[in-house]
Amino acid sequence: MMRKLNLVMIALLCSFGVSEAQDLATRLCSTSPRLSYDDTRTLAVDVDALAFFKDNEFGGDQATGYTLPGFWVQPRLTYQPLDAIRLEAGFHAFVFEGAGKYPCYAYHDIARWKGAQYQSGAHILPFFRAQAQLKNLTFVLGDIYGGANHGVVEPLMNPEVNLTQDPEMGFQLLYDLPRYHLDAWINWQSFIFRESTHQEAFTVGFSQRIALYTQRSSHYSKLSTLNSQLKLYLPIDILMQHRGGEIDDTSMGAQTIDNAALGLGLRWDVNRKVFNGLTAEVLALGCWQQSGQLWPFKSGWAASANVSADLLRQLRLFATVLYGNDFCPLYGAPFFSTYSTKTGGRFDHVLTTHVGAEWSHTFAHDYVLGAKVDTYLCSTGKETLADGSVRPSAFNNNFSFGVFFRCSPRFVIARFKK
Repeated sequence: MMRKLNLVMIALLCSFGVSEAQDLATRLCSTSPRLSYDDTRTLAVDVDALAFFKDNEFGGDQATGYTLPGFWVQPRLTYQPLDAIRLEAGFHAFVFEGAGKYPCYAYHDIARWKGAQYQSGAHILPFFRAQAQLKNLTFVLGDIYGGANHGVVEPLMNPEVNLTQDPEMGFQLLYDLPRYHLDAWINWQSFIFRESTHQEAFTVGFSQRIALYTQRSSHYSKLSTLNSQLKLYLPIDILMQHRGGEIDDTSMGAQTIDNAALGLGLRWDVNRKVFNGLTAEVLALGCWQQSGQLWPFKSGWAASANVSADLLRQLRLFATVLYGNDFCPLYGAPFFSTYSTKTGGRFDHVLTTHVGAEWSHTFAHDYVLGAKVDTYLCSTGKETLADGSVRPSAFNNNFSFGVFFRCSPRFVIARFKK
């Protein structure tokens, strides 16, 4: 009974914690790490799948446009032998429509090496997760809760990584209190053997949310009850990527690059019919190149402000303005960067306005249909190319549209006596 109460208290702490309202990426791509007492001694098959069609129409010299039609599926055999321990094993398969071969390397840019061997039909990886929960602490080994689960601010992590990158693998620590949430992880992206022709690569991340002030109120009338909550919070995100290794035989040398974000956020939740909530954030962002020459600069900075409004329960309108000088996000959209992924050039500065809308509809808990429209209005300073030539300042409009469908059913195989 006490164990059950402890788990219930942890769930309450998470629900009243400092996490922001759910956006489309959270609904489509996140997985709850909470353990349920009802699942103890239960053997089940959990299937997580996401189908997507995303069209990126990019202009200018910041990035090249492309289309992402495909899906990934992740079936797992899940068993919870104890109240606080869960084991999962299965595989993760990724398919681009029209593709027949997939190179064998970690998906997402981690090193210059590209695999010489290929998989046919799909890009397939084994999946294993071991999870232990000790009061407010959760330990995860193997395939961690990555992507949208981290909750990193969007200038540092593009939601598109949830579509295209491999599952994150390594170690993760989650810590939840009523006014504090910590997600600390290491994602080991590239392992090397002696005489390997590529570099070891891993990313270390820290995401924290600190509630500074919370106020709840209720207003009663004969027709309805209006509940609202006002929350002031502090977002802190740090990402560090290292490439190299002690047994690295390449000539590239050690390379370490960092991102950080510190800001102030305000969230207002209200249960009205049309208007449901408002989020506003201001952020100070920085990047550092501790070693290596991956970027054409050693350090840089950016500042951003964003606001989003939640309407009709699952419709969100949003706008972000970012100004950056010698700034490059590790996993962020290329339009927040002063380094061009298209030409390899360097912009004097970047001023980007990101506006759009996202909508989703939940069919029970296991099925979510969503759509999103993004527009990036970018004003870039003069661009210096690798050969030293200079292009004049430019303004361009970049458009993206996507449709998504997530299904995550669960099939219970057996329940054993406790």
